[in-house]
Amino acid sequence: MPQDILTAPDGHKFYVADMHADGVFVIDGDSFRETGFIPTGIGTHGLYPSRDGTKMYVANRGSHKIHGPPHGKAGGVSVIDFATDKVIANWPIPHGGSPDMGNVSNDGKTLWLSGRFDDVVYAIDTTTGAMRKIPVGQEPHGLTVWPQPGRYSVGHTGILR
Repeated sequence: MPQDILTAPDGHKFYVADMHADGVFVIDGDSFRETGFIPTGIGTHGLYPSRDGTKMYVANRGSHKIHGPPHGKAGGVSVIDFATDKVIANWPIPHGGSPDMGNVSNDGKTLWLSGRFDDVVYAIDTTTGAMRKIPVGQEPHGLTVWPQPGRYSVGHTGILR
């Protein structure tokens, strides 16, 4: 079940997060054919480029359900290197969690994600993966961070440069 799409920094590939496949499909931008799959985690949901265009942060909800359980043990963030299409880091949510939609701060230092099933927002250090949980209202589904670079908004909360 596709959830988000992101264009590669070079514009030649598309990345599609699939919540039931538990990873990211790689699509050739010229032929529109699937050329790869990157397993990331249970409930792959949101895709966010780093500000320098070298990495992609992938939110893995920890559940395949639309209304999942709180403190999902498998919830976390995977970091993919755009140059190799390989996972270079995995950041689990301490004590479980449900990272959903969000975006990267303008300075690139913080990945902000809603915690859909846990009534929190996660502030994640993009260098270390260290996280803070900020209590908010019931079931936050997404965040957007402005200003965004680029000219167009695409996908759930993604950007196209």
